Amino acid sequence: MSITTKTGDGGMTALMYNRRVPKSHPQVEAYGAVDELNAALGLARATAGEAALGDCLLAIQKDLVGMMGELATAPEDRARYRQDGFAMVAPGNTEKLDHEIRALETTTGGLRGWVMPGNSLRSATLDVARTVCRRAERRVSAVQDSDRSQNPEILVYLNRLSDLLWLMARETDRGQG
Repeated sequence: MSITTKTGDGGMTALMYNRRVPKSHPQVEAYGAVDELNAALGLARATAGEAALGDCLLAIQKDLVGMMGELATAPEDRARYRQDGFAMVAPGNTEKLDHEIRALETTTGGLRGWVMPGNSLRSATLDVARTVCRRAERRVSAVQDSDRSQNPEILVYLNRLSDLLWLMARETDRGQG
């Protein structure tokens, strides 16, 4: 089967379970922004330089794949999505981020304030991922504004993830002068 299906040539795309929506649909915007975040994290992981950071980023990327599926499911198909055994973003996912944040705050001192991205390639990739994460958070928030049945933990996770990415970038800058 070819990657080229031509089914999107007219400006429509499929959600999970083949429901067709315009490519400008808020859900498509939301899962598309999460997909961009996943790609940005892939770049950050490729430049991570240390196994622990790379492993943490890979685990987050795996969470995001599940998140995209959840965001790409129409409200009327969510029960089916769960019945089919797809994982939902849960408080446990966010708790893992909280754990990483607490660990980094012990070494960074919980840095606050504005920074100038670009002190190193590694931190710059994390800062790009952080800003893409914020965009994804805004897109998910827009979906949740119109669909109160959307999983609220997705927004919590993305909010926490942007904090973690900020701390990761600052940690990689330590000692860069």
